[in-house]
Amino acid sequence: MLCSGTERCFAVVTREQAVRAGVKRLVNSPSAARDARDLMCWVLGVDAARLVMDGHEVLSADEAARYEAAIVRRERAEPVSKIIGIRQFYGLEFAVTPDVLDPRPDTETMIDAVLEIAQEDRPLRILDLGTGSGCILLTLLHHLPEATGLGVDASDKALEIARKNAQRLQIEKKARFERSDWFEKVDGPFDLVVCNPPYIAEYEADDLSDDVLKWDPASALFSGVDGLSAFRVLSSGLSKALSETGTAFFEIGSGQGEAVARLFSGAGFDDLTFRRDIAGIQRCLIVRNARDGGGD
Repeated sequence: MLCSGTERCFAVVTREQAVRAGVKRLVNSPSAARDARDLMCWVLGVDAARLVMDGHEVLSADEAARYEAAIVRRERAEPVSKIIGIRQFYGLEFAVTPDVLDPRPDTETMIDAVLEIAQEDRPLRILDLGTGSGCILLTLLHHLPEATGLGVDASDKALEIARKNAQRLQIEKKARFERSDWFEKVDGPFDLVVCNPPYIAEYEADDLSDDVLKWDPASALFSGVDGLSAFRVLSSGLSKALSETGTAFFEIGSGQGEAVARLFSGAGFDDLTFRRDIAGIQRCLIVRNARDGGGD
C-alpha cells in the first residue's frame, strides 16, 4: 500500500485499498475521505461512481506513483483544487492555480443575488472587479445569454487563467479581460458591477488555515490593517462605473456589514441591502444606484 514519510513503495494494491490508505495519511484534513477519493478520481480520470464500481481493480505502478505524489502534496496542505487544477463553482468547472483565489461556496451567495434581479433577455453589461479566475463573471454570462462582460484584475497571471476559463466554457466572445487596478482603466457605465475583493485584516493571518494562507494569493486575501482598504477604493470609485439604474454586488467578510455600508453611504449610495449566506451571515452587500440622475 501507499507508504508514509519519505519512503516510497508501490506494492500491489487495489484502488479501494489505496484510497483507504490515503484517508489515513490525510488525518489532519477535515475532508480526508473526500480528498483521498477526489485525488484518486483525478489520477485515474474517472468519476466517483466509476471509482466505486471498479474499486477492486489493481493500480498500475504509474497510477500508484501519481497517487502517492498527490497525497504528499495534500499532506503539505496544498488544496485538492490546486493539485488537480480544477475547482467546481455553481455547477461549473474552473481552472485554478496559486495565482488566483479558489472559488468558494460563500461567493455563490452573490451569484444567487444577481440572478434574482437580472433579466435574461436584456443585453446587460457586467463589470467584474478583481476577476481572478473569472468565476463570477463567467458564471453570470453562462446564465444570462444576452449579457456581455468585462473582467479586470491587476494580475496578468490571473487574467491568463480567466481567459482560459472563458474558452473552457465557450463564452469567450461574451467576455473581455483587461489589466486594471480596480477602476483605473474601466470605461463605464455598467448595468451590473460584481466584486469579491480582499477583505481580511492583516492581523487575522494567523487565523487562516495553511490551505488558504500558503496557496491563495495574498493580494486576494488581505486588505490593510482593518480589512477595509479595498472597500474604500471601491466605494469612492463606483459612481464612475455604475449606470443610472445599475446595481452593484460586493462580497463582504463576517461582521463587516455595518462598516462597509457606512463607506458606500458616505459615497452617496443610500439604497443598500444585504444578502445572507446559508450560515445566516451577511455575505453580500447590494448597492442600488438610487441617487438623483445617477450623478456624482
